[in-house]
Amino acid sequence: MQIKRTYLLLLGLMLLSSFAVVQHTKVVSTEIKLVSTETEFEVGQPIVLRFSTSRNVPLDLYCSNSYGSTVISSSLKNNTLEFVIPENITKKIGAINWTLLDETKSLSGKLHVLPKPEVVSMETYIGPPSIEAGGKDYTTLVVIPTDSLDNPVPTNTLVDAKFQFLDSEEGFDIFTKNLIAYRNIYSKRPSGRMLVSSESIGINSKEYTINVMPSIPTDFKISATRPHDYADGNQVTTFWTTIIKDEYNNVVSDGTFVTFFIKNKKGHMLKTTGTTIDGIANSKIIHPDFADKWSVKAYVDGMSESNSISISYKQVIKDFDVEFSEHNRLIEIGPLQSFMDQMIPDGLHIKLKIYQKNTLINTLTKTSFNGYTSFKLKPAIYQNDDYNFSIETAGLSKEFKSIKLW
Repeated sequence: MQIKRTYLLLLGLMLLSSFAVVQHTKVVSTEIKLVSTETEFEVGQPIVLRFSTSRNVPLDLYCSNSYGSTVISSSLKNNTLEFVIPENITKKIGAINWTLLDETKSLSGKLHVLPKPEVVSMETYIGPPSIEAGGKDYTTLVVIPTDSLDNPVPTNTLVDAKFQFLDSEEGFDIFTKNLIAYRNIYSKRPSGRMLVSSESIGINSKEYTINVMPSIPTDFKISATRPHDYADGNQVTTFWTTIIKDEYNNVVSDGTFVTFFIKNKKGHMLKTTGTTIDGIANSKIIHPDFADKWSVKAYVDGMSESNSISISYKQVIKDFDVEFSEHNRLIEIGPLQSFMDQMIPDGLHIKLKIYQKNTLINTLTKTSFNGYTSFKLKPAIYQNDDYNFSIETAGLSKEFKSIKLW
């Protein structure tokens, strides 16, 4: 019984001793205090955090910013803990969050790294590079001034933007906000080339070019020129536009595509195209080889159109001779004479239609040479029999019935 009492007494003394040690440890752990009072630093400036402590035990500091996190070891001198923030953190603007790694006491805080009031370089962006004249379209100038450590400069840093257009030069002040400075630059009514530059605290950007292009073309007129008005299938008619301009009287850009649509008296559609040079477009088309009347209208697709003009072509060949020989298997056509009785230029199409028992069995086509052409009907293809023939050229047609081949 006496042994039992002795055992309980010893156990009680041990518990009281442990409690006293814990209490003593807690008291010691609370004797860590932040000595540094400064919370704002200029970027690139060394940053040292100091803590007073009653214990001769080094601790670690956890640091984080927008670029990452790290754990910093301390140096202990005269009951003072010193933590030197690494350069890769102090060279970047923004907030630094820190936490002292102590098992019994939590100390944390925040530091602010501020940008330098200096500009060493400027990143400049501008776009789009081409805008439409008239004052409604615009390009955007974006300037990012940075310091020697490549950090954006403080908010409200002045950026002086300038632009030159035709005979005018203008400037305007813009201020940095959210790390950048920007300005919308609207076009003028005339077209031309705009030069843009910017400057901040003695640092200048390079020169940028913005092309102010003409606006949508307005309606225009067309005309036609030709050597003569005969349908010889040889000469060329040229269609011309007047100077095509936009609503602000700017000449449209070179290369504007113009399409000329031609409707003949049979209702068939022809098309020829051209592109503008100094606002004028032209396009060429060969004369028809038969009398015809054209209605011509031009379009800048989806934007503008011209007036409609009418052009007539006279019949150039009044008549032609046809001669059958060599058992009627050689058909010679000509002479084909033009409006001054000269031979028609080479290349006129002649079409021969061959019928047997009123059924079209074949169509042959040739072109004229020196005012003549001929067709040779081979016995292996066209057997001895009666045939009907139709010969067409220059809008004229001649028929020959019951021609016997032998």
